[in-house]
Amino acid sequence: MLGRFERGGSGEAVVEYGDSNLRVVRPGRFVRCAVTGVEIPLDALRYWSVERQEAYADPDAVMVRLRDNSKTA
Repeated sequence: MLGRFERGGSGEAVVEYGDSNLRVVRPGRFVRCAVTGVEIPLDALRYWSVERQEAYADPDAVMVRLRDNSKTA
């Protein structure tokens, strides 16, 4: 998923989220969950939205985001 060089750096990474992969724009150790704000280590990142370009800590955070958006639609 992520190469050795893409994981380098410290602090928050900047990532472009694709359908089945990620592209690290600026190296870092983690990204932030768009719902909870918690740090997600890049190696542990499993959930994201291509459309929204957001990362999520876990399936519960994904569901919260989907519920929030269905209320405003």
